[in-house]
Amino acid sequence: QLADKHAKEEKEEEKESPLEAELTDKQKHQLRHRELFLSRQYESLPATHIRGKCSVALLNETEAVLSYLDKEDTFFYSLVYDPTQKTLLADKGEIRVGPRFQADVPDMLQEGESDEWDQSKLEEKLWDPDCPLSSKQIDQFLVVARAVGTFARALDCSSSVRQPSLHTSAAAASRDITLFHAMDTLHRHGYDLSSALSVLVPSGGPVLCRDEMEEWSASEAAMFEEALEKYGKDFNDIRQDFLPWKSLTSIIEYYYMWKTTDRYVQQKRLKAAEAESKLKQVYIPTYNKPNPNQISVTNGKMATVNGAGPGAYHAAGGGRACESCYSMQSAQWYSWGPPNMQCRLCVSCWMYWKKYGGLKMPSRAEAPEEKTPPSPEPRSRGHGPRQSSHMVPVRNSGSPKSSTKTKQAFLLQATRLTKLARHMCRDVIRLRRAARRPFVPINCGAIKADCFGIHTSTQSSPHISQKSFSIHACHILYMSTHTRMHIIYAFPILQARVYDGCRMYAYI
Repeated sequence: QLADKHAKEEKEEEKESPLEAELTDKQKHQLRHRELFLSRQYESLPATHIRGKCSVALLNETEAVLSYLDKEDTFFYSLVYDPTQKTLLADKGEIRVGPRFQADVPDMLQEGESDEWDQSKLEEKLWDPDCPLSSKQIDQFLVVARAVGTFARALDCSSSVRQPSLHTSAAAASRDITLFHAMDTLHRHGYDLSSALSVLVPSGGPVLCRDEMEEWSASEAAMFEEALEKYGKDFNDIRQDFLPWKSLTSIIEYYYMWKTTDRYVQQKRLKAAEAESKLKQVYIPTYNKPNPNQISVTNGKMATVNGAGPGAYHAAGGGRACESCYSMQSAQWYSWGPPNMQCRLCVSCWMYWKKYGGLKMPSRAEAPEEKTPPSPEPRSRGHGPRQSSHMVPVRNSGSPKSSTKTKQAFLLQATRLTKLARHMCRDVIRLRRAARRPFVPINCGAIKADCFGIHTSTQSSPHISQKSFSIHACHILYMSTHTRMHIIYAFPILQARVYDGCRMYAYI
């Protein structure tokens, strides 16, 4: 229903947009076959079902829709189908609104009004761009900090084992953590170079600054890569199952540093190449099974239906034209639709049907409905309208059978109590009025009360003569003595019965 509602909205938009108004009915019909709906639901199919390759793209509002008709095996989508909610939504981003996503912007200060917020409580100044040092002096201080870091790694035994060469030690000393420590030291000492240098090289030895990339061992890095392959970016599970001795902050910091390394780039390329090779190595077996819809052709020549020429449109009996393009000639014919319809398609229309799931030309069922004016003739009260309301006209196949298809009939069999209430409570039920108003409920409580009152009044009378029997009592007597209650008549029949010399009438 939601899909139909969206289709109606699309039809209204088509009427309004000038681009869609230029399309013909045939182009609009074929464009519906190119539209798909994206779904987050995954389904595995065997490779034997693969028949070819197609391309699906997101519909761009700036491109012409007719470009999809010019390309074979090309589809587009603009809506996403949710199987759980059964909704169709546009595949577009949404703006999150609310206090959780938007900041509460205060009102603009008036001219001359002072800000009452204390900025010192909200932020901490780490660097002053208007410092008295020049850019050259700052760069020289950073070079000294790198040299101190390289010398500190040469003195450290663990660093010399991990980084045996001078180039790797110098590269590790030039990382961001060394530069950040040097600039923070310079800012804390009022941009005094002498006091900042004394802090970089204290009496105990040079300061060694390491980040997470340098702190982790090779075995820990391998475990992290294995955990990342298994859990993805779920750092809580990585810490719980693989690296419990590491803090969550340390794992996250190492992850973003690891993404800047050459090893990450190499792994990404290997995964992409592996996925591409897997996609290309899909084995598609040849399909040699005979098509059950194929109609045999004599002598393998081009089939001309009943010898009709190219100008023939339709032939009776077996000489039927193509249901889609109405062609009378084809190298091969395929049966299409229900067997009793005896419809067939030519080769090109059959390939179109297998690819896009529709016919090239719109059929009668898919044609737009035309509003017919009401007939001036009065409606007949005979059986003609009743038969036409229960019959569905179908295309004549040339067979002697009727060209109307009967709908499935049903039987409404009422209970004995319901049949009895129809005649005992005529004033309450009002059958004719209830039949004209089928959607108005009937007051069953009033009917039960009326039946109970009639039954009570009948039992309370001490002496009842034979002539005082009413039709209701006769009806009860007849129904109690006769068990043949499964026959349903179109109209109630008044039948006379004789009981003990007294003629009684009852409805059956």
